[in-house]
Order: sequence, then structure tokens, then C-alpha cells
Amino acid sequence: MRLTTSIIMALTYLLCLSCQKERGYTGFVDPSDSPMENMVISIDKAVYAPGETITFSLKNYAASTMHVRYRHLGEILATSPLNGSKWTWQAPEKDFTGYLVEVFAGSGDEEQVLATIGVDVSSDWSKFPRYGFLSTYQKMSESATDNVIRKLNRLHINGVQFQDWHYKHHFPLALDEDGKPMETYLDIASRTSHLSTVRKYIADCHKYGMKAIFYNLCFGALDDSATDGVKEQWHLYLDKQAEEKDVHELGEPFKSSIYIVNPANPHWQNFIGDRNDEIYSALDFDGYQIDQLGDRGTLYDYDGNQVYLAATYSSFINAMKLRHPEKELIMNSVSGYGASEIVSTGNVTFAYNEVWENGFADLKRIIEDNDRYSDGAVRTVFAAYMNYDVGSGYFNTPGVLLADAVMFALGGSHLEMGEHMLTTEYFPNNNMAMDKELESAIVVYYDFMTAYQNILRDGGSFNEISVSAPDKSVSIKSWEPATGQIVTICKRQEARQIIHLLNFTDADSVSWKDSCGTMPEPDMIEPFEIEAEVDGPVNKVWIASPDRNLGVPSSLAFTQDGNNIRTTIPALKYWNMIVIEYN
Repeated sequence: MRLTTSIIMALTYLLCLSCQKERGYTGFVDPSDSPMENMVISIDKAVYAPGETITFSLKNYAASTMHVRYRHLGEILATSPLNGSKWTWQAPEKDFTGYLVEVFAGSGDEEQVLATIGVDVSSDWSKFPRYGFLSTYQKMSESATDNVIRKLNRLHINGVQFQDWHYKHHFPLALDEDGKPMETYLDIASRTSHLSTVRKYIADCHKYGMKAIFYNLCFGALDDSATDGVKEQWHLYLDKQAEEKDVHELGEPFKSSIYIVNPANPHWQNFIGDRNDEIYSALDFDGYQIDQLGDRGTLYDYDGNQVYLAATYSSFINAMKLRHPEKELIMNSVSGYGASEIVSTGNVTFAYNEVWENGFADLKRIIEDNDRYSDGAVRTVFAAYMNYDVGSGYFNTPGVLLADAVMFALGGSHLEMGEHMLTTEYFPNNNMAMDKELESAIVVYYDFMTAYQNILRDGGSFNEISVSAPDKSVSIKSWEPATGQIVTICKRQEARQIIHLLNFTDADSVSWKDSCGTMPEPDMIEPFEIEAEVDGPVNKVWIASPDRNLGVPSSLAFTQDGNNIRTTIPALKYWNMIVIEYN
């Protein structure tokens, strides 16, 4: 959360005329007619324990000669005939492993891949977090909430942030005079929320193997907080005399501005800890998504001592973990503010960065910083809002896919999917929709991130190796991105060298945000030869892409001459992943 929410509302609900493109927009995509709804293949959970039974379903199944193939990276594990629209597979016993499952017909040159899906076999979601969100809790049926979570399940979302679910920041669970949870209440934006809907969503998350995480600030108090027990001595002030409280100003329709308390104050920690006890007693949440507001400038406590706000975050996180050691904790780092203090506690499930820096190059820096703060122990999730200034209509598919390609190639994931795709920091804003092309592509991209998680997100070190096009038919450069170029991200991982090719040849900027939705669709670059530096005898080279053949890998013929290999890339749209395997 960064801007005052009253400004956010103005930004998110008004059309930005200076940026709006003519897209032929006539209304939101009808969910009943969405590609996500009509995907051919699905599974019953977002993540599986080693050895667990996985149930697959085919929609629009046609009785014909079809087979199913199970892959781990470039290796085929098993192939069997498909004799119906439902079947099961026992997950291998190896923990923290991704698989690609493909349904195909024919054989040899006549083989046709009909559908693919990724599978995550992991005992702990923190290894490969894929974070989604919810933001609206009106009265809903069980089938309606299940429909939302089922679509997130198709994207293998394994954790869901319940954004803006609460009653008051300082008193998140609404209680009646008898101390019992209220079934209906007004949230911060004066929207009516139903506790029954929150409960249904939590149950649905658990049914699909997802974690349900409640959202709240680490330091928020509304204007009636004194009547609820929050003391003046706990607040942060703009002056040493404690005359002017730090406040996050909000106007209508919000029921209060947010006054900032000291996260390190032990009395506040006990107070909000008691409130969290109430939450966990009433609702089966798995953890706490802790938010902040970025750098607040110079602040003082009630006694006139200057407070470095970021330094208070570790104390708050550790107090919350001590209170509920079995629960997950995730804390937002706004533009990197407090990132080292947050991640170095060792008590957060993963690093969560709300990114306001615009450059693609910033994304790699953020991941490298988080790796350094945690000694490589945590993964990074980017809260990064696409097409921020467009205002309404459809998301720009090329901008979204290029951003996801870079984030996934770097080893991160993208908080972007909930009841709708995110476009601003006010999560309930649904003024923009995915068109059918993006809905279809996003499923394949998430399958790809899941199936190849052991290459994308499972260790290794970034390195720079020479990659070039010998015939100069294309221009290839190493990271950082530049327009007019194919850009590489390289990583060494045990006996593998990984080369990501990212297509910036037609890009109009090197900003991941694509704020005005102007990123053009890249032309397909068809066969071109590359030469890549290697440091030993090469056994195999293979390629996979979410833009080609539903992510199914294929071997590449190559020649090796000393410390270089040559191979031909069949095509490049947005992103290719090339894996060089050494003997």
C-alpha cells in the first residue's frame, strides 16, 4: 500500500484519457465464456504431498486414441493410454518437484499435444510460493466461492491473501456486545462484508490445498481506537512534543483515516496479538499478511525519541511469530523499505515486494537483495500492478506476458490473480479485464512456472556467459534489458547452464509496468542460430517455452567446438528457456 486510498480510488475508478487505447472494449469478459473455464485439463489441488494421489479431469473429452505422458524437466517418466475423462497418478516420493503432464494423440511426426498441465509436489508451499488474492466478501453461495477458488487452483495458486476482509485495522474481527463474531460488518471502505463468505473462502482454499492468509497493517489504528483500548502513548508522531500524530489521510467512502502506531511498542504488540487470537479462534486462517506504507519520514515516539520505522519491523514480526509459531507470516516491503529488516528475521514465509520502481532491471536487483538478506533461503513474490494508468478496458496482453516472463525467468512469482487481475494497489478495483487471449496464455505461463520450478526457482546462481547470433540475424545482449534486443538471463545450476531468451526487439520501453498499455506484441522470430559459451563437455541441449507447444520441451541438435556450442532456436515469441546439460 503506498498512496492514500482516496487518491487510489480516484485513480482506479476514473478513466485515464491520456493513456486509454482504443481496444474495442464493450464490457467485462463473461466468466462463463472464458478460456480458463473451458480448459481441457485440470487437477484437484494446487499442490500435493509426496506420494499423494493426483486426480486429473478432461473437459470436452473425445473417445479416441490418446495417451498421457509424465515429465520432469527434460526427462520422460512414464507414458500410458488414456481411457477416460478422469484418471489418477500417484505423485513420486521426491519432495519439492515440478512435473509437466501432457495429453497427446498420434505418434512420431504425427504426434499432437492436446493439453498440458503443471503439477507441484511439495510438502511446504514456501519453497515455490504462487500467491493470489481475494478482495470482496459480499453474500455468496458455496458454489460461487468455489468457482473463484477453483479458477485460482487451475493456476496452481498455493496461497491466498484475504485483502480488506477486516472490520477495523486495530480491531480486525468484528465482535458484538457479547464478544461473539458479527456476521455482517462494514470494512474500511464502508463495504458490507459477510463473515460467512470469509469462512467459505477459507474452506475452499483448504479443499484445494491452498493457504488462507489474512491481511492487516502492522501499525494501523482508526479514529475510534482509543475507545477500543489503543493508548496515545503507543502512537508515532511527527514532532518531539507528541502533538501531531502520523496519519494516513483518507476521505469518503472510508470510515476513518489510519493513525500510525509504533510496531515495536510491546503494549501494541500485545494488543494486536490479542486481536489475532480472536481471529484464529473464529476463523481457520493459516497466517498473517502484514502490510506497511513505505517510508514515513522522520517520526518520534510519545517520549520524543526518534524512531527509524523500518527497524521496528523485525520486533513486530518476531513478536507475532512468538505468539503463534505455527502460523505463516508474510510482510510487505514497499519499494524495498525495510526489506533487510523483514527478511533477515528468518520468520517470514517468503519475501513480498510491492514494486514501485518501474524498470525490469529493478526486478533482478530485488531478487538478489532478498537472496542476500536471507542467504538464499526465501523466494520472492512481486506485488506489481500492470497497466496502472489505463483505467478501464482490457489489460494489454503483450505487456503482461513480457512482465511475467521476466519475473518467472528471474525466479520470482507475481501476485496478480484473484477474482480478477490486479491493476492497482486497491485490490477490489476490477475496472480492467483480461481478454480471452490473455486468459488462455496466463494458464500456460503458470503451468510453465510450476512444471519447471526446479530450474526457475530451486537454487543456482546468476552468471553472465557469452550468447550471440553468429550470422547477426538478431541482436542478443546480456542483462540488463534494452529495446531492439533479445536479452539473456543466465544461471548456473549444478550440472546445468540455463539461458533465458527474452524478446525485447519490438518493445517500446524497459518498464515492466507498461503503465499506459502500449507494449506492442513482438513479431515471432523464426529459426536463428545462437552460439553460447560453455565450460565443459555438453551432453544435451533442450528448449521449452510457454509460447510454444503448451510448454512441452524439445531437444536441440548442437555442435561443440571447445568452449562454445552452436544450436538453432526454432522460434522466439516472448520467452524461451534453453537448458544445457553437462556430462
